Amino acid sequence: MPIPTAINLHKASRTLSLTYGPGETYDLSAEFLRVHSPSAEVQGHGKPVLQFGKQQVTLDKIEPAGQYALKLVFGDGHDSGLFTWDYLWELATERDKLWQSYLEALAAAGKSRDPDVSAVRLML
Repeated sequence: MPIPTAINLHKASRTLSLTYGPGETYDLSAEFLRVHSPSAEVQGHGKPVLQFGKQQVTLDKIEPAGQYALKLVFGDGHDSGLFTWDYLWELATERDKLWQSYLEALAAAGKSRDPDVSAVRLML
């Protein structure tokens, strides 16, 4: 289980930087982390719930959860779900693939990343 050697919250850019070794730093946006939260609210109980409108969400605080995870506190009030070291590693190393899948799911559902956009499908 890879454990980051450094964890930095950059509030201005709304990113969490995870460093695992020399030249091995991953920047994860607050939006990416929020829509991939391991919480039951997001993951459902075996059936993930598509998150949308989270483009402007902030990551306000990170807290250690024992020796195995981080608790992330988001600006929209979401703070459940523990991001284990294994899950953070997966998010970091699979970021591009996961992000593309998320964007495709949004498009298929007619949803938007923008909280101020509400899509309506008309059936003619």
